[in-house]
Amino acid sequence: MKLPKNIMRPLQRAIIEFDLLVEGDQVLVGLSGGKDSLVLLYALNVFIKYLPFSVKLGALTVDLGFVDKTHGDNLKEICQSLQVPYFIERVELAEKIMNHPTQNPCAQCAYFRRAVMHNFAQTKGFNKVAWAHHYDDAVETFLMSILYLGQITTFLPKTYLEKTQVTVIRPLVYLREKDIKGFIKQLGWEPLESPCSLSGQTKRAEVKELIRNLQKTNPALFTNLAAAMRQGQREQRWPALPTRKVLKEKSRLFWLK
Repeated sequence: MKLPKNIMRPLQRAIIEFDLLVEGDQVLVGLSGGKDSLVLLYALNVFIKYLPFSVKLGALTVDLGFVDKTHGDNLKEICQSLQVPYFIERVELAEKIMNHPTQNPCAQCAYFRRAVMHNFAQTKGFNKVAWAHHYDDAVETFLMSILYLGQITTFLPKTYLEKTQVTVIRPLVYLREKDIKGFIKQLGWEPLESPCSLSGQTKRAEVKELIRNLQKTNPALFTNLAAAMRQGQREQRWPALPTRKVLKEKSRLFWLK
């Protein structure tokens, strides 16, 4: 089992740069069956075999009630072929997620999926959870946070969760989506289709298309957005928004006479 250079090098860089793996790690891979999580599972399974220390993998599919009960059969076979223990957790929350009166269904789905995954990891003795977010995901999240939240933020390559004492890692953060698509074809695996009825209609899909269109006239756009995510870049921002009390005190200076 080997990995092509366009997969191995970004994976190795992320693991080394962000200290994602150490001796004795028990890593639970979030396995949805999509192309990203399948590549993550395969790549990690190959990578750890070359490490000078022991790291063990497991894989978990979180079923929130959007799919039928045979959804995990193909994933179970893949995990068996890789000799990776496979688990599935089913929680009937689909109706609640899709019909919540105020909460965005995408945010709700992500929240419950993370909660189930992290709690399962803690219960079963996994100290790390690996999610399959890639470079494009990070840049899209960064731009989405600016456009829709007025914040400058994105997810981190590694995050320690104090509540569950689990560390979240994202080993694919330097892999481009196009390389993942190419590699899944090399593996000959057929990714499962997303069970989400909103697939392709989300804000992320809009931002993905926006980036794609802007790159037609600005090929450096993606690289520039990725650079802006980094600490240490030049910043020139307005001061923090003052409170009403501060504004009221300052305004008195203009009405004394």
